[in-house]
Amino acid sequence: MSLARTVTLGNKTIDVPVTAVDQLVNFFSPSLGADRFQSRLRMAITGGYGYTGADRTRRANQSGSRREMDADSAILRDLRILRQESQHLVRNNAIAGGAIKTNVTKVVGTGLKVKSQLDREVLNLTDEQADTWERSAEREYRLATETREIDSERQLPFSLLQGLAFLKVLEDGDVLVNLPRFKRPGSPYSLKIQLIESARLCNKDNLPDTPHLSGGVEKDDTGAPVAYQVLNQHPGNFRVYDPKNFSWTTLPAFGKNTGSPLAMLLLDKARPGQTRGVPYLAPVVELIKQLGRYTDAEVMAAVVSGMLTVFVTNETGDPVIGPSTTMTNPTGDPSTQVDTTGLELGYGSVVGLMPGEKVETVNPGRPNTAFDPFVQAILRQIGVALELPFELLIKHFTASYSAARAALEEAWDYFNRRRHWLVTVLCQPVYEAVITEAVATGRLKAPGFFSDPLIRRAWLSTSWTGDAPSQLDPKKEIDAAKARVELGISTRSEECARLTGGDWEAKQPQIEKEVTFMRKIGPTVERFPATVPAPPPDNTGGSDLEGTDNATD
Repeated sequence: MSLARTVTLGNKTIDVPVTAVDQLVNFFSPSLGADRFQSRLRMAITGGYGYTGADRTRRANQSGSRREMDADSAILRDLRILRQESQHLVRNNAIAGGAIKTNVTKVVGTGLKVKSQLDREVLNLTDEQADTWERSAEREYRLATETREIDSERQLPFSLLQGLAFLKVLEDGDVLVNLPRFKRPGSPYSLKIQLIESARLCNKDNLPDTPHLSGGVEKDDTGAPVAYQVLNQHPGNFRVYDPKNFSWTTLPAFGKNTGSPLAMLLLDKARPGQTRGVPYLAPVVELIKQLGRYTDAEVMAAVVSGMLTVFVTNETGDPVIGPSTTMTNPTGDPSTQVDTTGLELGYGSVVGLMPGEKVETVNPGRPNTAFDPFVQAILRQIGVALELPFELLIKHFTASYSAARAALEEAWDYFNRRRHWLVTVLCQPVYEAVITEAVATGRLKAPGFFSDPLIRRAWLSTSWTGDAPSQLDPKKEIDAAKARVELGISTRSEECARLTGGDWEAKQPQIEKEVTFMRKIGPTVERFPATVPAPPPDNTGGSDLEGTDNATD
């Protein structure tokens, strides 16, 4: 039963409905009842909900439960299952695995490369001094990172560790990067990189989350990470799985004196207060799994259709194919044995049937002509959620040049954002750790590096480049780059990085060497003839084959 309360606002009288539930709430919690009444009053004044998406009386909004939650409440309870589903899809589903690998290939490729760019005004350096120091810094960085010594497992250089770290962020949602320091023969640097899988980051002794400990991350009052609690083995390591021997190591996040990062949790943060990351495939897990099941069913149906099956029917229904055979059993009594093994189809064979038998074939209607359009429609939805254009998701460029170019440019907007994220959270901190160690050990001279944060930042300023985007028409791309440089809206360095992913300045010594060499050999020497001269005519009277052999010789 529903009642109403009359409210007078100026010259206007409004009837506000009051339900039995409202009366019950008012009885037990007057303050909550007052809030409900205020909401109903606002609805009555405005004529209903401001957003139809909030109107629970609409049928579309009545199914399922919805609850507003903070980031950790929404993520942490489902994170383990999401990781399991994501890893299974990457291992077994072509679309999921392809989407992850496309990200790694386009964002990281052969590795993001650093270009030192000192703030010359702050450091009061001449161009020659700055250029010399920048080359030295880049040389020290390569010495520290371009060998397997940088990897704590001694397997990958930093260029490949970038790809592995990014892959695990996409697959698992996050990855912990520990930066231990210890010496090894063959490298003057003690900095090492240790990648720790997401599953090992968990609360010590599996204790419940608290305001200062969530998902294995210890936080201070401001929510900043203080330390990470790491399990001594992967919980899915069933070869040596022994929960009785589980132990945890606490890794500090920052140095006490310098504030430099000692361990970093890489995640693509989407909400304030978010502690752990979400797998890249999380929004489309169910859709990809359903599409995989449908694809398997269609493939099986096509395979069955490819096996021509013939049924021989008769009026009695007995499973008799061909004539019966009278045999003698071990007791000496005659018995009848029926051949039910089937007949084989031969090339151009004519098979006779018994009286009353006829042949029926099965036509399952496969391959399904609607299969490809339906799959493409689903893949477009998956591509939207993953920020990958449909053409790039399935590596299928059959549209016009303009459409394909638009798809690639749209994809590179996404890849550039991801590349900037990777540089910010991983590459730049590693570069800063290397240069800091080089300055501390005297391999690089940087006055004021440890005394003034502004000067330190001036010494550590960089830019990063990676592999260049794919080019559908290189000539058009080069003409456009040339026009931008001539108009003064771009530089040769920018265009070199955009077209080849290289360093224009680093290429100049080789270019000058090649120009000097070409000048030495002179302009009259034709090094690369446009066409191969035709062989002279054969007047010896020999065969065409002999003439060809002589010309070739």
